[in-house]
Amino acid sequence: MTATADSPILHLKDYGQSVWMDNLSRDILQSGELAQMIESRDVHGITSNPAIFEKAIAGNAIYDADIEAGIRAGKSVDAIYESLVFDDIRNACDVLMPIYNASSGVDGYVSLEVPPNLARDTESTLREARRYYAAIQRPNLMIKIPGTPEGLPAVEAAISEGINVNVTLLFSVQSYIDTAWAYIRGLEARAAAGQDVRNMASVASFFLSRIDSKIDDQLDALIANADNANRQAQLTAAKGKVAIANAKVAYQEYKRIIESDRWQSLAAKGARVQRLLWASTSTKNPDYSDVMYVDELIGPDTVNTLPPNTIEACADHCNVDSRIESDVEAAQTLIAALGSLGINLDQVMDELLEEGIDKFVQPFDSLMDALVTKVKHLSPA
Repeated sequence: MTATADSPILHLKDYGQSVWMDNLSRDILQSGELAQMIESRDVHGITSNPAIFEKAIAGNAIYDADIEAGIRAGKSVDAIYESLVFDDIRNACDVLMPIYNASSGVDGYVSLEVPPNLARDTESTLREARRYYAAIQRPNLMIKIPGTPEGLPAVEAAISEGINVNVTLLFSVQSYIDTAWAYIRGLEARAAAGQDVRNMASVASFFLSRIDSKIDDQLDALIANADNANRQAQLTAAKGKVAIANAKVAYQEYKRIIESDRWQSLAAKGARVQRLLWASTSTKNPDYSDVMYVDELIGPDTVNTLPPNTIEACADHCNVDSRIESDVEAAQTLIAALGSLGINLDQVMDELLEEGIDKFVQPFDSLMDALVTKVKHLSPA
């Protein structure tokens, strides 16, 4: 795995965007692959989620020795799970610590999600965020908290207590706005308590490809029932465009928020902006460019978290330029026109949030079931 100096992925940073990798397993830590990705692909952070850990742990013998050690120590299945995951997270944090130090805490983060079945439970989410942060003891850890109405008070409290947060499962522009203000309120509370705000970091993970997949399905159904060619053309023109348009509208809201007096007051105290992070960036439709969610959303104060296959695609053929503020008016027009096309965007976003929670709960439950089976298999007779 090599990258030349003119490899496109190495130039995203020239436009203010960091690359994080959406993948974590013990294999890439022990093999040195993560260190190699940092060196050759300019990866400056890493994210994990229950689906990633399910793939990493279930059926992988690399964890068996630690599972057996947990059995001998009399640990519960839940405690064994945490010991496996926490070790991987600590080791990833250590690999990325030089990035964290060199960037003065802007990059070099590893994200770990609280149990996804707590997405609607504020107090339990905050309790686990505190416990995870205290247990892992790394300054470059980010706790992932879903951006649900119940999750955002936990985000605010966590930030006020000095816990870095990756707010995940954001789909609608309004959910992003609410997230940004939760971060600001957390910093304000921290400052009011006489605590330093300069070392705090947060990202708002705004999901992309799932939006296009869901809306494209609805557009296809509308196209099939359209009664004239003009209507069909209008509907077809919207396919594959909504997620990027939605993200560009969100970025304009970001700019408005950081221009506000409340943010400027925090900035004067040294607070860092909460960066928008583009998530769900692997293109699902083979008819679309495999780097469309990179090329169209490059710009200052952003992060793009990419799965390994998209990282390789971008290293090969991304077309790098600052486009986050290009065609903004067209993006706003498209979002405003969706209702007249027959798309209820608010309903789509609500459904995506519920589906997103479920897409993390299911692999988490599956992983725990697999661990129960593995513990039984590895336990002495």
